[in-house]
Amino acid sequence: MTVELGRYGVWDRAARWVGRGEDAAELEGLGFGALWLGGSPDGSVMTTVSELLDATEKITVATAVMNVWTTPAGEVNDGYRALAWTDRFLVGIGTGNGELVGEVHHSPYQKLIHYLDELDVPRDRLALAALGPRLLRLAAARTSVAHPYLVTPDHTARARETVGAGVLLAPEQHVVLEEDPARARDLGREALAEYLGRPDHTRNWLRHGFTEDDLAGGGSDRLVDALVAWGSVERVAKRLREHHEAGADHVAVQVVGAPDAQQALRDVAAALEDD
Repeated sequence: MTVELGRYGVWDRAARWVGRGEDAAELEGLGFGALWLGGSPDGSVMTTVSELLDATEKITVATAVMNVWTTPAGEVNDGYRALAWTDRFLVGIGTGNGELVGEVHHSPYQKLIHYLDELDVPRDRLALAALGPRLLRLAAARTSVAHPYLVTPDHTARARETVGAGVLLAPEQHVVLEEDPARARDLGREALAEYLGRPDHTRNWLRHGFTEDDLAGGGSDRLVDALVAWGSVERVAKRLREHHEAGADHVAVQVVGAPDAQQALRDVAAALEDD
């Protein structure tokens, strides 16, 4: 049976969750269905996964994502076996950025194929970070969840067409709760900065209608506005719902630029309580 994610989840760096079981339990109580432990965590993240599972009762904990270039499949298999007692653990894998770890001589797609062949994790406990059509099709063929990162509702609609109905589609959405346009865009650009140098993301944005000019200078207003949901909590909630209207099963909310991310998530949860 496919893992339960609920309509909304929370995406944050894996390091943020160390020793924060109380925060996880509160988010579960607020109605979030999944915690996505981001930042390409390695095998050591399994300790944090275990702690969060122990601190909660219903919420799913997912890695987002285990980097196939740097995390041996054997480590993932060992981690999964240690947590196979629960149906609330989702193993998320992806190529990360092979270009940035000296692996340009290998095909990321073929690396994923070989890695999936080496994994001893049931399909219904696997998620794949996927942006382009080929990886989305691979997610549909070999895993139960496709997890696009830093995408628009338009991308979600096209991704749903690509994967069909047999896989859960769980895009991530950057969120800035700031109503001043200049300040909100500044915070959005800070969050996007590292991804503007990552070919997998920039290729995806260009494929979806953005231009090289949009990628220059820290990102155009058009790019920031498309990738970062900013403004009032009601406006942000509207963007999250647009992903569902486009075909998402689940949306992973990543709050950026907030001095108190937990409070921001409380506000988002309140705005979504009727969903």
